Amino acid sequence: MTRTLRDRTRTAPAVLLAVLGLLLGAAACATGQAAPGAAAPAADPDRIEALSDTPAPRLPVTVPSADGRQVTVTSAERIIPLNGSLAELVFSLGLGDRAVARDVSTTFEQAAKLPVITQAHEVSAEGVLSLHPTVVLADRSTGPAEAVEQIRAAGVPLIVLDDAKKLDDIGPRIDAVAAALGVPEAGTQLKERTERQIAEVRAQLPAAGAERPKVAFLYLRGSASVFLLGGPDSGAPSLIEAAGGQDAGTAAHLTGDFTPLTSEALVKAAPDAILVMSKGLESVGGVDGMLKLPGVAQTPAGLDRRIIPIDDGRLLSYGPRTPQVLRELATQLHRDAK
Repeated sequence: MTRTLRDRTRTAPAVLLAVLGLLLGAAACATGQAAPGAAAPAADPDRIEALSDTPAPRLPVTVPSADGRQVTVTSAERIIPLNGSLAELVFSLGLGDRAVARDVSTTFEQAAKLPVITQAHEVSAEGVLSLHPTVVLADRSTGPAEAVEQIRAAGVPLIVLDDAKKLDDIGPRIDAVAAALGVPEAGTQLKERTERQIAEVRAQLPAAGAERPKVAFLYLRGSASVFLLGGPDSGAPSLIEAAGGQDAGTAAHLTGDFTPLTSEALVKAAPDAILVMSKGLESVGGVDGMLKLPGVAQTPAGLDRRIIPIDDGRLLSYGPRTPQVLRELATQLHRDAK
């Protein structure tokens, strides 16, 4: 079974745990402007675009949890989503006023004043239970497992969702959250809106016959000397391909999610552009600092200084703000297209 980056770091040395806390703890606005005619799903990447009509949950409902359980939800008055992508869904569905806490990866403006119930990247069961939630949303990467079981043992309905790692996961994830909160019609509306916005962005891409640029996804945390090159299971290839590129790690026959960055691996991948999280780029001193990393300056991307930063909270969230991410990536990737 493929492990997520969070799973990998959970068994790594303590310094990597601290690094992941930095990843989840801060998101910076990405740069770049929309191409002419490109869709603009929301005006501000640090805000959530909620549905215009606030739905009224119809409960109780019994829904499947990804860990094989059947969970009955009787109230959605006090919701706690345990990561940023799930919080994005709750707020996008128009139920943000029912959220009573957030984790450190929930960085958008509307959730900023909510109490944080994670320590570094791990859930505090005591913090969750102190806020008396009526329903808790998690996914397979939520941990530690002991905290999840402690929340359940207290009688709180907790639904685990499958992790989202590609565009095709967005619709089922929206449906699952909407069903758990008793607002399936709102889920259908949000899913259709998101699919439409993605289609609008993709309609602006260069013709299919044009050569697809290769894009390497790098995970960087300079403060802990963590430099990783994304492979086919990193979560980035689906975005890269949808934006009209090809994943350089996959093209170089890497396997798994991430591999340590080496000159040989990056030169072999030969990316035309490099995709990074904004905080990761900051951690190595910006583009100039990044060019000093192994092999970067020797790639077509390094020679052209084509580095594409997208803020940490949105890049791999695979949710209602994915159209924004896709637009930013496509704009930068095809900036010279005629």
